[in-house]
Amino acid sequence: MSEDPDLPPEGDRWSTWTGAQHGPEPRPSWVVTAHGAVDTELGVLKSGKEADVHLIDRSGVVVAAKRYRAHKAFHRDPAYQEGRRVRRSRETRAMAQRTAFGRELLAGQWAAAEFSALATLWSAGLPAPYPVQLDDTELLLEFVGHGEQAAPRLAQLRPTPAERDDLWAQLGEVLHGLARLGWAHGDLSAYNLLVHDGRLVVIDLPQVVDLVGNPHGAEFLVRDVRRVAEWFTARGLAEDAGEHLFHSLVAEAGLT
Repeated sequence: MSEDPDLPPEGDRWSTWTGAQHGPEPRPSWVVTAHGAVDTELGVLKSGKEADVHLIDRSGVVVAAKRYRAHKAFHRDPAYQEGRRVRRSRETRAMAQRTAFGRELLAGQWAAAEFSALATLWSAGLPAPYPVQLDDTELLLEFVGHGEQAAPRLAQLRPTPAERDDLWAQLGEVLHGLARLGWAHGDLSAYNLLVHDGRLVVIDLPQVVDLVGNPHGAEFLVRDVRRVAEWFTARGLAEDAGEHLFHSLVAEAGLT
């Protein structure tokens, strides 16, 4: 039990819902919005170069907390940011020089970019985790899994031919949905696709690329398709499936 008057008697912190930016409406019924809710840390789900993903129990509901870090090793390619605007040149310089202020800006920018992308995908009906809230550099989002067990990544699966074909068809629907929005994932692979009860779910979207606004947009799309198609063709999918998918995405996005 905590003796700190600013902390709840149980758990690790009061809910940060108040003051945070909230996800799109209508919200799923499981989202906890009570101001007096309590967050309890359950452990680290994943550690990455730019962010760690923690599990949090918010008054009985398990959610994922993606916490972006401000550090010099932030490795996202600057090409991802082409076509994105920063209001003041001082901020642009600070991010380019990786000053302490610039690193904080970068962390906040990537968190905000992912929150915005997830909100757009969710509103468009695409299979992505619901973004619960954004508070500075912490993004709370839907936990995809059962209990405290995360859904497996596509890379972990050994699908049957029928399952492989179904997952490929689902992937095509996801990528066509992104193309209709004028986007490429930008960093797609079998490691940032989850499979939850047979349903493909796309994750890790801070670097989503504007296919028109970014001069490297088509290159990112090519890389996305090639990477994930290699995983499928290694498991028996037709060798030309990736090429056919790429051309259909180009047409969907109106790049022809």
